[in-house]
Amino acid sequence: MTQRIIPISSASFIADSALEDSIDWSKIYGNTNPLALEIGCGTGHFVVELAKQQPQTNFLAIDIYNKGCLKTCAKIDLAGLSNVRVMRVEARWLLAKGLQPGSLSAVYINCPDPWPKKRHRRRRLVNRDFLSTLLHFMTPGGDFYFSTDVGNYAEDAAEALRDLTGYHNLLQEDWAHSLPDYPLSKYMQRFIDLGQHIHFLHHRCNPEATRSDIIADDFQRGFRINWQEQGDKQ
Repeated sequence: MTQRIIPISSASFIADSALEDSIDWSKIYGNTNPLALEIGCGTGHFVVELAKQQPQTNFLAIDIYNKGCLKTCAKIDLAGLSNVRVMRVEARWLLAKGLQPGSLSAVYINCPDPWPKKRHRRRRLVNRDFLSTLLHFMTPGGDFYFSTDVGNYAEDAAEALRDLTGYHNLLQEDWAHSLPDYPLSKYMQRFIDLGQHIHFLHHRCNPEATRSDIIADDFQRGFRINWQEQGDKQ
């Protein structure tokens, strides 16, 4: 189903065409503060609250849905925040085209599509390959946060993180059901109000962690990987 694209005129929005040239993020934000990335910003509640908590951090919030980006920009503008920008782009393509190695001080991924059917789990964003790729773009000591309301997704992510020497778990267990001062999206709060658990993972990037460059052409511009072309059987 094709999305109806609503033009976004907010100054907080960056068109994906900007990635055709090398982006100078210090010019985008007007400073050299650390850059943090939220993958899958939804309608923006989480990143707005986080940006209020951390005014000395620049936040880049991305999502593949036009309407979500529109609503996120509206929240940013209403709050008068100057340290948040929004892009409608697929995460892996952004990493390949728009970010420099070691440029991210933190990455946040909250309740992404869990692809619940077992045969579809390889479609999940947070897997060993993606986490390995992410290491290449994080600063030494950068923080990785992941949350999900799906238990087996938390288990899979925790196992992948254990397999990678580039990450160090900052929690006593594989995950916790709350993190101090961690904003809750409306989606998270809805599940918590129903008595269900959110699984939070928090890891830190080891200074020696490195990975070779990824190839931009492996990823479709702006959207999900086309699994059908990769032979995925429904």
